[in-house]
Amino acid sequence: MLAEIKGLNEECGLFGIWGHKDASQITYYGLHSLQHRGQEGAGIVVSDGKKLKGVRGEGLVAEVFSGGKLTEIQGSAAIGHVRYATAGGSGIENVQPLLFHSQKGSLAMAHNGNLVNAMALKHQLESQGSIFQTTSDTEVLAHLIKRSGFSTFKERVKNALSMLKGAYAFLIMDETQMMVALDPNGLRPLSIGRLGDAYVVASETCAFDVVGATYERDVEPGELLIIDETGIHSERFTVTMNRAICSMEYIYFSRPDSNIDGINIHTARKSLGKKLAYEAPIDADVVTGVPDSSISAAIGYAEASGIPYELGLIKNRYVGRTFIQPSQALREQGVKMKLSPVRGVVEGKRVVMVDDSIVRGTTSRRIVTMLRDAGAKEVHVRISSPPIKNPCFYGIDTSTHEELIASSHSVEEIRKIIGADSISFLSEEGLVSAIGRPYEGEYRGQCMACFTGKYPTEIYPDTVLPHEKVLT
Repeated sequence: MLAEIKGLNEECGLFGIWGHKDASQITYYGLHSLQHRGQEGAGIVVSDGKKLKGVRGEGLVAEVFSGGKLTEIQGSAAIGHVRYATAGGSGIENVQPLLFHSQKGSLAMAHNGNLVNAMALKHQLESQGSIFQTTSDTEVLAHLIKRSGFSTFKERVKNALSMLKGAYAFLIMDETQMMVALDPNGLRPLSIGRLGDAYVVASETCAFDVVGATYERDVEPGELLIIDETGIHSERFTVTMNRAICSMEYIYFSRPDSNIDGINIHTARKSLGKKLAYEAPIDADVVTGVPDSSISAAIGYAEASGIPYELGLIKNRYVGRTFIQPSQALREQGVKMKLSPVRGVVEGKRVVMVDDSIVRGTTSRRIVTMLRDAGAKEVHVRISSPPIKNPCFYGIDTSTHEELIASSHSVEEIRKIIGADSISFLSEEGLVSAIGRPYEGEYRGQCMACFTGKYPTEIYPDTVLPHEKVLT
């Protein structure tokens, strides 16, 4: 489903390009293709080889860069960012890329993920005299770089990155170079491509297709790439840890036309649906998916079960973001505006409703009610992931157990709460098997922490910030 409806949101998307005369325009289109990763703010910083200049604002990409703002930032290199506020909260001061100026030059950076030791590092830096201008954990890296005692910029960056814990994909740019870094566990996706002679970096490979770039490879965990006028150079800033790509990238966040580590998202989701059909069969007349992220899984479920797939739920693509309001009544109205049941498909039918996940259960309950109101005889809910029982500290805004219905309720209790005739979740083993990544032990291959409670990094006591957005 759309993030605004479901209440499950990923922090942001990154795009960068080096060595193209239309860097700002290319970055604009790249960010537009990554809009699903964040809708609260967007920004671009461009280098012309002598200085950095940026534009950022709250809202969608098209809103932020309207009125010819791209013409104000021209150069041959750029980094861009789309944001959903988790750690640090909303506000223009937290919209990225962050841009810093000093007597020795300028520095811009954009970040996808969440640093679990951000508060500990902030306390340490403030005790040493640092003054923070934002509440974003991203700014921590800038202070660490500035205060590092190493002589070269590259070594200062490597030293600063080695002090970070958690999930992070970073784009760092000054006047003469761009650096690309991924955390030692590779929790967030990040890829490198080429557009002619230019180098392109993006959170998802779908951005390469949009701008006409060719995919080269994924950035390796613990890798630091330095891109400048001499080309691209790879170094390591830390030892390699077990790869632990976020499972929700495959289940929900990434676009279906993206690939992560050579695995196509649409194909993975179809496989999740097929595995779900084998694990949780049901006699029914029609299968439908909750738009958009669950469509692929619903198709897979239908293919494996032999039950026809139909568009039983339609998403209104022309509703703006104005319905995202704090009151319960307006949130419920928002769901009705975003989703509509197709009475001609579901009336008098036994319906299998496939969704990718359940967070609080409120949206699932509303959709089940809508299907019944449209005449569905039975509604059987099938979820193409295991129950989300544990909070995520790596950039997804589920920071407490209280937000998660599966943390305190059994599967049968969830069924009663949402009003379904039956409900089944995909098993953890089924998830791993369907996605097809190497998986050994607790977190080799992909992160399963939200399902298992086994986190691939240390979780600090003050990881959950007091000003973090709490879902309601």
